[in-house]
Amino acid sequence: MSRKPRRRRATSAAAAAVQQYADVQPSLVPITERYVDLITTQLDDAGINYLSVTGRTKSVASYAAKVERLAEGVDPATEITDVVGVRVITYVHADVAAVADVLGDELVILDDRDLGQETASEGRFGYSSRHVLVTVRDDDASELLGHNASVQIRTVLQHAWAEFEHDIRYKGKIPEEHAPDLDRRFTLAAGLLELADKEFSRIRDVLRATVTEERDEADEEDPRIDAKELATFLNTQYADVGWSRGDHYAWVSGLLLELGITSLDELAGLLTSIDTDSIDARMGYKYPAGAVRRLDDALLAVFGSRYVGLHGNAHRTDLLRARLDKLRADLPEHE
Repeated sequence: MSRKPRRRRATSAAAAAVQQYADVQPSLVPITERYVDLITTQLDDAGINYLSVTGRTKSVASYAAKVERLAEGVDPATEITDVVGVRVITYVHADVAAVADVLGDELVILDDRDLGQETASEGRFGYSSRHVLVTVRDDDASELLGHNASVQIRTVLQHAWAEFEHDIRYKGKIPEEHAPDLDRRFTLAAGLLELADKEFSRIRDVLRATVTEERDEADEEDPRIDAKELATFLNTQYADVGWSRGDHYAWVSGLLLELGITSLDELAGLLTSIDTDSIDARMGYKYPAGAVRRLDDALLAVFGSRYVGLHGNAHRTDLLRARLDKLRADLPEHE
């Protein structure tokens, strides 16, 4: 019978570290929320398609358990880096790298580990997630200065595997005689999910080039362009780019209404007057910006400060002004 690993003996230093964390833990909750808001804004501004951005502040109990596992003499304050945690779930694996790239451009990367790649390099299937430790720049005047955040980035399938595996291994009691078979089944499931992730990527690539939408019955009382019809139109207009988040099509339809554009014919006529190549060159897209982001920049190029001032853009005026600075050279505004 194998011996159970000895638990780290409680020391006054460990107890003091846990108490110190307990004192500051409530103040970290708004820091976590602020990081979630910041990263969500950055991904939306970059036009990245994602499923969700969530956050959690490590509980005191979880912190204490982690302190207990540390070797003697290790400082928990520097070793435990995930007290502020953010998780980004994407639909396909290609977007994991895109999210990491956005974080690298907008924040300071302190550490970056692709655990799926590490597992694959060992010839195994298993836990797959990219863990990026970030902080804000020194000139950031917000309350985030001096606080780091651990960001997990994974696909929805990787997330499902990790959550189920964690639930079974850490919350259930596995009889010793069943452990090898369970390991084998988890490995098999991880391999199948990796194949499924690749198939989802292929499906998206095919649909990007061929998708058509059935028209829903129009709501005669809603003057906005239907979100599904707009998605189909933009898929044709920007055939070489990816999809955007579903709710963003409805949101940009509202912006079009504020501009007085209520039909696809009007929008098509407007876009024919735009030098798309010039806009692309000035924006220098580093990420697979979705169709809504491309339309967003086109409208910004045409309407300039009027577009920045729309009611639906009130939450991001600073971001739009920064983008407008890139676009303004020799581009006329329709004021």
